[in-house]
Amino acid sequence: MVPTVAVTRYVTPLREGGSLPGIVEAEDLGTYVCKFRGAGQGLKVLVAELIVASLARRLEIPTPDQVLLDLDPTLARYEADEEVQDLLNASAGLNLGIDFLPGAFGFDSSVEPDAALAGRVLWLDALTANVDRSWRNPNLLVWRGVIYAIDHGASLYFHYSWPGGPGDPARFARQPYDVSEHVFARFTEKCRAQDAELAALLDRATLADALADVPDEFLESVPGAETPAALRERYVDFLGARIDGDRLWLPGGAA
Repeated sequence: MVPTVAVTRYVTPLREGGSLPGIVEAEDLGTYVCKFRGAGQGLKVLVAELIVASLARRLEIPTPDQVLLDLDPTLARYEADEEVQDLLNASAGLNLGIDFLPGAFGFDSSVEPDAALAGRVLWLDALTANVDRSWRNPNLLVWRGVIYAIDHGASLYFHYSWPGGPGDPARFARQPYDVSEHVFARFTEKCRAQDAELAALLDRATLADALADVPDEFLESVPGAETPAALRERYVDFLGARIDGDRLWLPGGAA
C-alpha cells in the first residue's frame, strides 16, 4: 500500500503546466513533488498517477516512489503568494506525493535508452492511452543513469466520460493508440515483441491490486458506480478488456 505521511513544510511551487505542483517536505524527512487535489485538473489526475505508476512497477519500468501527503491547510498562512494560499486551502486532506529525485535531468536525444525498457514504456502508454509522452514533453527523467517514467496523469482518459454514463470497456479495448508523436515510436517492433510477456503480468488480480493503491476519497462517485468498490471494479473492467482483447491498440495494429 502507498504510505501516508503528513506535510511539514511547503517549499516552493513548480510553475510548469497548469496544475502548480509544489515541492514539500514531510514528517518522514522526505522531499516530494506534491500534486494537489485542489488543482484545476481534479482528482482523476491523481487516480491515473497512482494506477499507472503501480502498473509501471509491475512491468519493471522505473518510476519514482509515491506517498499520500496529508496536508493541513494552516500551512497556507505562511505563504505570501495568494495563488499558493488558495491551492493549499483547497487541498486539505490527502494529496499525492512523488519522490523528488535530486540532480535528475530531463530525457533528450543525447540519451540512448535500453530497447527493452523503451518498448515496455511504449506498451504501457498504449495500454493506458497516455497522450503525454512526446519529444515536446517526454515526461522522462534520467537519475543516476536510469530512465524514470513520470507524470502519468494524462492516461486513462475514459474516466472523464463516466459522469455521463458507464461507458463501454469493449469500445476502449478496440481504441487504437496513435504512436506517431511518441518519444519511443521507433521502438514499436520491440514493444510488439514484448506484448505477450507484458500482458501476462497484468491479470485482473494484479489490476485490482493497483486499484487498491487509490484511496477512497480520490474516487468520486458517478452514475452506476456510487461506491469506491464499484469504481475500482469499473477501472479493472476497462483495463482488463484492453489486455484481454484483440490488441487493436498495440502500436502498429493488432498482434
